[in-house]
Amino acid sequence: MECAFCRIIAGTLPSRMAYQDDTVVAFHDLHPAAPAHVLVVPRRHVSGINDPAAEDGVLLSAMVRAANAVARALGLENGYRLVWNVGPDAGQSVFHLHLHVLGGRSLGWPPG
Repeated sequence: MECAFCRIIAGTLPSRMAYQDDTVVAFHDLHPAAPAHVLVVPRRHVSGINDPAAEDGVLLSAMVRAANAVARALGLENGYRLVWNVGPDAGQSVFHLHLHVLGGRSLGWPPG
């Protein structure tokens, strides 16, 4: 199993979990870009949002619901950002579908 996120889901790579259900898991990013930085990933391997398997509306809805639950649990009532990075030029470095939850400070615009 080479995918780091699949290893986290399997429990063979340690992580600090923020949320889990039958469809998705969320864990704190090892290299946070904000005071709160959590990744929400599906339990099943999907390479990215541009993978045809990502067209599953139930899966994407579960990811957004989990992201909102994480934001509430982290007390991000002043706002937070949800980010999908698609491909290397956008900064995707792990090719397992994931949604970033960023907050805990004022986030500038435009990003990047």
